[in-house]
Amino acid sequence: MKALVLEEFGSDFKIKNINKPVPADGEVLVRIKASGVNMLDTKIKAGKAAHAQVSTPAILGIDMAGIVESVGKNVTGFTAGDEVYGMTGGIAGIQGSLAEYAAVDARLLAIKPSTLSFKEAAAIPLAFITAWEGLVDRAKIAKGMTVLIHGGAGSVGHIAIQLAKSFGTEIYATGSAENLEAIQAYGVTAIDYNTVLPEEYVELYTEGKGFDVILDTVGGAVLDNSFKAVKKYTGHVVSILGWGAHSLAPLSFRGATYSGVFTLMPLLTGENIEHHAEILTEATKLANAGKLKAVVNDTDYSFETIEEAYEGLENHSIKNRAIVLI
Repeated sequence: MKALVLEEFGSDFKIKNINKPVPADGEVLVRIKASGVNMLDTKIKAGKAAHAQVSTPAILGIDMAGIVESVGKNVTGFTAGDEVYGMTGGIAGIQGSLAEYAAVDARLLAIKPSTLSFKEAAAIPLAFITAWEGLVDRAKIAKGMTVLIHGGAGSVGHIAIQLAKSFGTEIYATGSAENLEAIQAYGVTAIDYNTVLPEEYVELYTEGKGFDVILDTVGGAVLDNSFKAVKKYTGHVVSILGWGAHSLAPLSFRGATYSGVFTLMPLLTGENIEHHAEILTEATKLANAGKLKAVVNDTDYSFETIEEAYEGLENHSIKNRAIVLI
């Protein structure tokens, strides 16, 4: 099969012909139709994501959508011809999606939404799993809660908005001026973080009480501000980038709680892998009900133009999720 191989960090991919994988016990061989490209992929490629445990040479690509070609022993949930998607590799020595085929742990896959193209489906897994783990698994969102999502136009943020809406929550999302219209299009309240201070929007939208749940997709000072904007006693802050040094005093003085999300954990440890498929099964339900759709870049990429996709994400000339079509 044809694959994109990263021989050294910081270098360009090389198109190579390598052996087509054979599905082992519990695995599914997938003919990859579309591969998502995330900002995490760009960091891995540059050698700036040690936590992903990637060593070269490597085939990157975390998200994919494709068609089942064959199944290994003890796989009962899929058959040849099924359209599937998932967050399946590209880290920890597991082959990624920048190839024509991948042998994938069946516990990582779900049936692709019939309402979405392969391209659209490939943009969902990492973002949706991250949003679900934060909002549902950790924060236990429920109807009527006030939810603040930082970075509402981002890859995780715009998915998190749609997920939170499906639970009947009252949603607010921060973004820059150029992204406010896109955020408002989801029917939620958009907040310009450059012009409105945290204490101002807490007063304006919660009468000073704070938000029930805050999802931070930005990190740094935004996480620090979240500790000051969450509701006293019952409020919960979740961050997907809580890797810096932060003072917990503001959170403690509000009697609120905090959780971190590390979506790569199952792939890195082999623990709780089946939960990824469970989450994506919920994503499929939402998408098929018309309640979930990823924003994707208009341009289609290929093996020959993959570097353009990575460069576009890094220099922000591509604002939305870039998708590589195989």
